[in-house]
Amino acid sequence: MNMLISQAVLSVSVVIPVYKGEKSLPALMKELSLLTGDSSITPKGVAYAIKEVLLVHDSGPDRSDLVLEDLARQYSFVRPIWLSRNFGQHAATLSGMASSCSSWVVTMDEDGQHNPAEIGKMLDTALDGGHQIIYAQPLNPPPHGRWRNWCSTLAKKLALQFLGAQYQAGTFNSFRLINGEIARIIAAYCGNGVYLDIALFWVANRIGYTPVVLRGEDRPSSYSFGMLLNHFWRMVLTSGTRPLRLITISGGASFLLTLFFFAYALYSKFIEQTSIQGWTSLLIIISFFSGLIMVSLGVVAEYLALTMGIVMGKPLYVVTSKPTRPPKQV
Repeated sequence: MNMLISQAVLSVSVVIPVYKGEKSLPALMKELSLLTGDSSITPKGVAYAIKEVLLVHDSGPDRSDLVLEDLARQYSFVRPIWLSRNFGQHAATLSGMASSCSSWVVTMDEDGQHNPAEIGKMLDTALDGGHQIIYAQPLNPPPHGRWRNWCSTLAKKLALQFLGAQYQAGTFNSFRLINGEIARIIAAYCGNGVYLDIALFWVANRIGYTPVVLRGEDRPSSYSFGMLLNHFWRMVLTSGTRPLRLITISGGASFLLTLFFFAYALYSKFIEQTSIQGWTSLLIIISFFSGLIMVSLGVVAEYLALTMGIVMGKPLYVVTSKPTRPPKQV
């Protein structure tokens, strides 16, 4: 099978959202340039070539805009994409996917922790298993703090619980290999506020994983704890109606707990002849159910806000012909 596939060179588009890539991008482009010729071969003998690298400028605070312009002059395969403002990593990735034209699309970070040499291994995994999407599965912890890595692992496990048991084999990663048609379909129909990996699961079910080794980052992460929390909450809201089912289950459990308290009070009053001091227990019960109601209303309100953003036509991203440059430093 591989011998037949290797007769044709597989084309690959690489999409990189750029926020603070001023220092890391030149070295990464140099690595990717080694894979642009038709002589690139996967470990299993399949010929492939990176036909284009789409650098999506997400209006970061540094001078990545100047670096992108310089790289476009230096390398013919580099295509800058300019966004009108900062829309976030997933929106920037989707804008690059929409502009891709290859049979496979690779998404990766700008900070250098993803090794371009792993793309060949990911292609082999996709071709051998007939997969539509391949996620990198790191063999080593990400180059962040222990606390952040633990929170990230927990968040991904919770998200996979919302998605269902069929996706428990692995986890999300921004280093992905996606069938080109799937990538462009998602980019065309994905609405504002939708978590990219959740959207990919809407249209693809043949998903594989390739073990990779992460490299150290060339710079600290741009994500604060608040941004990561917002990222996780968006992933939960766009994962489907399971969070709403949790509200229903919580309501049923609260009702059963109320019946238990009521039965216990009757038993203590009439069987054990115990004098019931009701103010403390009443305060606890009212506080518990009031909090439960507020949490339930908050989750429903978040769903309504997400729906409003989609219905009102809020754009996921806007591409412009010129870069949005940061203010000049005085």
